[in-house]
Amino acid sequence: MRLRIEHTTTFTYDHPISEAYTEMRLQPLHADGQQRLSFQLSTEPPEEAHQYIDRFGNDVRHFDVIQPHHKLMVAAVSEVQTPERFVGFVGPLAPLDEFDYLQGTEYAPLTAELSGLAVSHAVAGDARATVLTLMNAIFNGLKYEKGVTDVTTTADKALALGRGVCQDFAHIMLAACRSQGLPARYVSGYLYNNGRTAASHAWLDVYVAGQGWLSVDPTHNCEQTDHYVRVAVGRDYADVPPTRGIFKGNAKEKMEVEVKVATT
Repeated sequence: MRLRIEHTTTFTYDHPISEAYTEMRLQPLHADGQQRLSFQLSTEPPEEAHQYIDRFGNDVRHFDVIQPHHKLMVAAVSEVQTPERFVGFVGPLAPLDEFDYLQGTEYAPLTAELSGLAVSHAVAGDARATVLTLMNAIFNGLKYEKGVTDVTTTADKALALGRGVCQDFAHIMLAACRSQGLPARYVSGYLYNNGRTAASHAWLDVYVAGQGWLSVDPTHNCEQTDHYVRVAVGRDYADVPPTRGIFKGNAKEKMEVEVKVATT
């Protein structure tokens, strides 16, 4: 599919702030069968955005606003061509990647409960079947519900609640897979669903020896399709937030995000 994504983030402050530093991971990846056709980033007030590639191959833009302001807007517009299915790297993982994607993290700790979930759905001698069975179990065992968790909720807490959003589903499956010795990485991006709703989305890739990365979405109990747009990968959400920053001033910040995903 050829998709156009408009992602607008607006920060407002109840008192003027004197400086803000903002970091954005909004440019879609150009890899794994996905082609990035264009990307534009603009800010208001206008500022020059600098760029670097992080440890996981993600594009990061960052900028400073040093004049006093009540409002900051960042608009990212992208066009991508998505593959019918994920085309991942098949060769052996680099030692650092294997280490990173097997460790427990703050969001995806390797607790006894998460390990127990994985053990109860493991398929002996078949890693791919284990991944798909575990995905199905999480999809059927958890309820998708907004408002019961937030951006700081960890996998063990979401599992205990038995509900959450896509970030929680992904973190639970990350921890479960890693506890079984399956390297897994968090994926952030977008999901096109025929214009009904649009928002950032999260899923994960699991590495299966001899077969490469398998990209799965436990929120929808499916493998990645051409409706998915990949933006960034990492160990968990902490590595790939669309927006991160700090500001100087005695004010309360409010952030609003609007996402539009459409075919072109």
